Amino acid sequence: MTGAMPEWLAVIILGLVEGITEFLPISSTGHLLLVENLGLVPAQSDLFNVVIQSGAALAVIAVFARRLLDLASNLGAPWARDYILKLALAFVITGAGGLLAKRLGFALPKSVSPVAWATLVGGVAILLIERRVRGQRLSARVTWGMAVAVGLGQLLAAVFPGTSRAAATILVAVLLGLARPAATEFSFLLGIPTLLAAGALEIRQALRAPDAMSTPWSMVALGTLISALAALLVVRWLIRYVQTHTFVPFGWYRVALGAVMLLLARS
Repeated sequence: MTGAMPEWLAVIILGLVEGITEFLPISSTGHLLLVENLGLVPAQSDLFNVVIQSGAALAVIAVFARRLLDLASNLGAPWARDYILKLALAFVITGAGGLLAKRLGFALPKSVSPVAWATLVGGVAILLIERRVRGQRLSARVTWGMAVAVGLGQLLAAVFPGTSRAAATILVAVLLGLARPAATEFSFLLGIPTLLAAGALEIRQALRAPDAMSTPWSMVALGTLISALAALLVVRWLIRYVQTHTFVPFGWYRVALGAVMLLLARS
């Protein structure tokens, strides 16, 4: 029935899926691949799937506007310079590793199995990490070691879709002793340059070598807008959630989702 679905409706559905899942530790790539492989919506191009993430990044800019302005207006202060340099370090690690991975031929998977395994294993990892840090007093200060680990975690998520960028960055920081609210903020702020850069690179490549099968630019723009609006609500909710809750429910959700995806892949 997907052939009869208007393209704009498919794009809105995928934009909603991306915006809702990008900053939750549940894998946006896994969910996009799932709805496409289930035949709920027609599959879209890599250009579409990557660029709509930029909408989610724009939502973070809106939510953290005051925090970003505070950092920008205090560049001479040691605390602001220190935080920005740690974000920059994590971004450089991800960017350099991502470019290398692209040259080595890594691409978004078209099959469900690898994403399903990454989703399931990631869910188990969340449960183990939350059990490990239970009862510990966590710090609100991001260290250089945490910044390096977060950059590597983000790179891992880029190379193995289904890992979840949010899960890999937030949970590795929590494992190293960073409080959930501080880990969530650092992960979200790091996502701004990361997702915008990935989208810009994909757009540049599409302009240099147009693909006849690529999603129309108007539909990419629509998907990006819907993604931004959905992510705006999710980011605001998650910031409140992590003040008093753990990520355990997301871990169980991922285990269940990964198991379902594996069953679908074998059927």
